[in-house]
Amino acid sequence: MYTILVVDDEQAIADVIELSLKNDEYEVLKFYNGTDALECIKSTKIDLAILDIMLPDIDGFEILRQIRKEYTFPVIMLTAKNADVDKIQGLTLGADDYIPKPFNMMELVARIKAQLRRYTQYNDSVKEQGDIIDFGGLILNRTSHECTYYDMPLTLTPIEFDILWILCENRGKVISSQDLFESVWKEKYYKSSNNTVMVHIRHLREKMSKPTGKSDFIKTVWGVGYKVEE
Repeated sequence: MYTILVVDDEQAIADVIELSLKNDEYEVLKFYNGTDALECIKSTKIDLAILDIMLPDIDGFEILRQIRKEYTFPVIMLTAKNADVDKIQGLTLGADDYIPKPFNMMELVARIKAQLRRYTQYNDSVKEQGDIIDFGGLILNRTSHECTYYDMPLTLTPIEFDILWILCENRGKVISSQDLFESVWKEKYYKSSNNTVMVHIRHLREKMSKPTGKSDFIKTVWGVGYKVEE
């Protein structure tokens, strides 16, 4: 049974999400504020989190920041309708998906299942392959999902890890945004998908710039895609 964290100060919305997920036999941990949610995360194994951005004490972005310091489980952000800035910020901080309010409960449940399926398949595959990439100061270990760059550990989400793995595995070759998106997200590529890839690439560059002060490990080939030099 999967355990899902729901954080939303609109009690009616949180209650509806809880009821729907329990009907699908998920265990639900529900909170109306960020402080209690963060305490729960420290002591309980969470498989997926649903975070509202606007909360009375700590906003959803700060909760996401705290989660990504230690955990890689999927996070779905609930945003105001058409709030593109919120979507971009959430993706930049490591969110896996977002859904605008008001939302269709069936769509939310479908997205939850998709994220859990991807996360479970990812964990199963890394256990089976046990591969290591080691070059240019970077070490990627698919068994332990560990990444170090010039001896500094980097905390990567499964999506970030997969992007970096694909680029490194094909180093010297240009990988298009479409190929990256369809390989990592395993969904059909649309024009808007390019923005999703760009945000995750930017987030990777920011993390990889910390040990060296440079952000050029992943190179952009304008109009084509991305590559890592051999």
